[in-house]
Amino acid sequence: MRFALALCCAGVLALTGCAGMHGAPVTPAPGFIYTNYKAPLDADFDATRLGSKMGSSEVTNYLGAVALGDASIKAAAMNGGLTTVNHADYEVFSVLGIYSRFKVTVYGE
Repeated sequence: MRFALALCCAGVLALTGCAGMHGAPVTPAPGFIYTNYKAPLDADFDATRLGSKMGSSEVTNYLGAVALGDASIKAAAMNGGLTTVNHADYEVFSVLGIYSRFKVTVYGE
């Protein structure tokens, strides 16, 4: 019984490492006091045209306790009037973790 419990605990601990992984292909180093960077959400740039339109969507976080907004690619495309998305970037802005913003910008037609 103890062995089974220890095995279950080890399994749970082994799986927690995946929980904090960021999904973007490029993640610049964040700053503790101030962070402001832009990076691509995709890394396949073969023959990628940005397009003539762009739209954005964002989520704002207050005190690390409340986050409001919709930073989905769909919302960004709707805000820019896009029907086809060719490329997406993201932007992170944070001051001491008290105020932060995550913004998605899409490009297309």
